[in-house]
Amino acid sequence: MSGVRCMLMRGGTSKGAYFLAEDLPADRAARDELLLRVMGSPDPRQIDGLGGAHPLTSKIAVVSRSGDDAADVDYLFLQTGVETAEITDRQNCGNLLAGVGPFAVERGLVPAGDGETTVRIRMLNSGDLAAATFPTPGGVVRYDGSTEISGVPGTAAAIVIEFPGGEGGAPLLPTGRARDEVAGVEVTCVDNGMPVVLIRAADLGVTGYESPAELEGDAALTARLQEIRLAAAEAMGLGDVRGASVPKLTLLAPPRDGGAVCTRTFIPVRCHAAIGVLGAAGVAAGLLLRDGVGHALAALPEPPQRAEQIRVEHPTGFLDIEVAVETATAEGRSGDPYAARTAVVRTARKIFDGTVFPRPPT
Repeated sequence: MSGVRCMLMRGGTSKGAYFLAEDLPADRAARDELLLRVMGSPDPRQIDGLGGAHPLTSKIAVVSRSGDDAADVDYLFLQTGVETAEITDRQNCGNLLAGVGPFAVERGLVPAGDGETTVRIRMLNSGDLAAATFPTPGGVVRYDGSTEISGVPGTAAAIVIEFPGGEGGAPLLPTGRARDEVAGVEVTCVDNGMPVVLIRAADLGVTGYESPAELEGDAALTARLQEIRLAAAEAMGLGDVRGASVPKLTLLAPPRDGGAVCTRTFIPVRCHAAIGVLGAAGVAAGLLLRDGVGHALAALPEPPQRAEQIRVEHPTGFLDIEVAVETATAEGRSGDPYAARTAVVRTARKIFDGTVFPRPPT
């Protein structure tokens, strides 16, 4: 049985298998078939592979040197189905993104600095750019440190991820409006690195403080959310998303623990135990829009159209994210809001580095 070089890493509040693109088949169908066997899908336990029986622990990062002068490496995120034989690349993952820089240094794609290293990353799923800065004392990636993030036990070294903004990027509001009515409910559709639909929890008859298990167990709510997601996706120009994991849906409620807002996010059916980095980036940007559905219920710093840091509460704690929203002045986009800057602190840890042996093909 032949194996494949692989590194298993925790990135943020997710866990995934990291591969060099050159170690996988170039043909997409062959690659996906191999990766399903590596992860142990389809199987609700993923007992015969690396997957952790949950979407947050059944993720894949494929990394290669970049041909773009603005980036050092390219990062393709693949979401693996757990109970289904599906792999999709229709979204980014900001949590696995935290491990891409260290992985690139470990694999020799980027030289390590003496002290710290910044790796410029092109996210192939969307074409967006990010820069990850992390400690490399003596030219060696350091994973231990004192930074704690909610949803992860213990501490690790800080990884600062910045997303360059600008009015020339993709529209922050895919529908062109800060508020839409879809499937009979008011929403804000926002894309700050990932398509997200913001909904007031109270508008769906829930508080927004329920546990993920309680929300997942509400069959009527699940059906309603799917109805809203399909309608919002059409309005956002994403088409039919029945087989896709985007857009994400985030329920908003007033904060309870000193943050700006309390959230419950669906990915797209399971309720997230925390919140994704790019999902939180969308929430934070959406809260800054005066006409958005979340602005009035949020506890925001002043001035109201700009914030240095927004604390997004989630089921297992919080995520602090820096977002600045400005108004475009360029011809053709004058008056449209855009994210001028987004930054977040995450951590990552190498769990193992070696060879994974996929189950035999059937």
